[in-house]
Amino acid sequence: MHAQNNVGMADTGSPSASSLDEREARFQSRIDDGIRVEPQDWMPDRYRKTLIRQISQHAHSEIVGQLPEGNWITRAPSLKRKAILLAKVQDEAGHGLYLYSAAETLGITRDQMVDDLHTGKAKYSSIFNYPTLTWADVGAIGWLVDGSAIMNQIPLCRCSYGPYARAMIRVCKEEAFHMRQGYDIMLALCAGTPGQKAMAQDALNRWWWPSLMMFGPPDGDSVHSAQSQAWKIKLFTNDELRQKMVDQTVPQAEHLGLVVPDPQVKWNAERGHYDYGDIDWEEFYNVVKGNGPCNRERLEVRNKAWTDGEWFRDALVAHADKQAQLATAQAA
Repeated sequence: MHAQNNVGMADTGSPSASSLDEREARFQSRIDDGIRVEPQDWMPDRYRKTLIRQISQHAHSEIVGQLPEGNWITRAPSLKRKAILLAKVQDEAGHGLYLYSAAETLGITRDQMVDDLHTGKAKYSSIFNYPTLTWADVGAIGWLVDGSAIMNQIPLCRCSYGPYARAMIRVCKEEAFHMRQGYDIMLALCAGTPGQKAMAQDALNRWWWPSLMMFGPPDGDSVHSAQSQAWKIKLFTNDELRQKMVDQTVPQAEHLGLVVPDPQVKWNAERGHYDYGDIDWEEFYNVVKGNGPCNRERLEVRNKAWTDGEWFRDALVAHADKQAQLATAQAA
C-alpha cells in the first residue's frame, strides 16, 4: 500500500513535482467520477492523513461515547430500559471497532490510535465531555446527540473511501435505533408527571446547544471542510448539516410539548428553514481544548480501563500464540 506512493520518484529519491501533480489530478478525476478509493489504490498523503484524522476521531467518539450513558445502566428505571441501554452501549463499542478497522487500512495501527486517545493527542466529539445528571439525559443523548450523529453520518455512507463508507452502513442503521430509543424516553417523561416533564425540559435545555456544536465550527472557520468536500469525504458543510438538524428537531420538540432553549427559533417561510440564534463558539473551543466539564474524567476513566484490561489482552495474545503453535505442530 505504502510502496505505491513511491511510484513516480525522481532520481533524487523524492517525487518529481510534475509526476505527483499528474497523479493527484488523476486521483481527483476518479473522485469526481464517483469511483471509490480502496486501500490498495494510490492516494495523496494528504488524503490519507485527513481520513486517518477523521476516522480515528470518529472511532474515539464512539468509545468515549459509552461513558456518559454507561453509568446509568445500573440506575435505569426498569428492566426493559436497562436491557435497551445495555444493547446501545454495546453497539457503540462495536462502532468503535468497525471504525478502528477502517482506519487501519490506511496504514496506522490500532495501538497507535488508542495511545493517541489516551495521551490526549487525538480528539473526540466535544459532546461527550458533558455530564449525564438525570435519566432524562439518556433520552436527550439518544434524541439529540445520536440524531445529530445520524445527520452527519448518513452522507458518509456515500463518501469516497470504500472501507469507511461500508462501515457506516451498519453504524447508521444502529444509530437510527438509538435515536428512536432516546425519543421514546423523552416521550414517556413528557407524558408522565409534571416533575418528569420538567426533567425532560431541563435535559433539552442543557443538551440543545452542545448538540448543535457537534457538527463543528461554522463554515468560515472550518479548516478541513473545503478540501474534504473536494475529495468527497464530506458531502455537506457543517452549517448545512446543522440546519438540517434544527429543521428536524424543532417540530419533534413541539410534539413533545417542550420548548427549545433558543428564543430566536422560528420558521422562516422565505428560506424554507428554521432560523436559530448564535452559538457560543467560545464554549465549543474551550471544551475542545480540554477544559469542558468532564474532559479530564473521561480520559482518566479510559486510561484506567485500558490499564485494568491489560491482563486480559495479554491472555488473548498468549492464547492466540498457543493455538498457532498447536496448528503448526499438527501440520508438521
